[in-house]
Amino acid sequence: MAGKTGMSQTATVRIWNAFGLQPHRTKTFKLSKDSQFIDKVRDVVGLYLDPPERAIVLCVDEKSQVQALDRLQPLLPMTRSSPERHAHDYVRNGTTSLFSALDVATGKVIGKCVRRHRVSDFLRFMNDVDKAIPEEEGVTFHIVMNNAATHKTVQVKRWFARRPRYRIPFTPTGAP
Repeated sequence: MAGKTGMSQTATVRIWNAFGLQPHRTKTFKLSKDSQFIDKVRDVVGLYLDPPERAIVLCVDEKSQVQALDRLQPLLPMTRSSPERHAHDYVRNGTTSLFSALDVATGKVIGKCVRRHRVSDFLRFMNDVDKAIPEEEGVTFHIVMNNAATHKTVQVKRWFARRPRYRIPFTPTGAP
């Protein structure tokens, strides 16, 4: 930068420091190209902030390929003056996939770890969710999910079609 502007390196560094500039650091972002972005955001945020009467809102998500690690030494707990600390060494115990459903109103979480991340595993998890939620007359369930390929298969669509008490608002494509 100094060479391009004809200033000394010291002058350039002083200017950067004076204005808090850090051109070597970058952040990334992604704009969703979902044509229904605004409608989907309104649906999801509306469900979280003001759910319909007699409705239960569940946020369902999964994390695949979670590393199952065992530390070789115990964790040292967090204190007032230092963060939690752990040894660098660990033993790998493979990977697992985590499925979870958060009841937005109560904070209750239904979770399950499975070996693989397949449609059949997701459907078994949804069966667990279905059993865990009592069936009450007139109560609807809004299952907020992302647009993962797992959620859009014929088997999953069929599973939800057989359960009319469920409503499925998807988050916008490409949204975090």
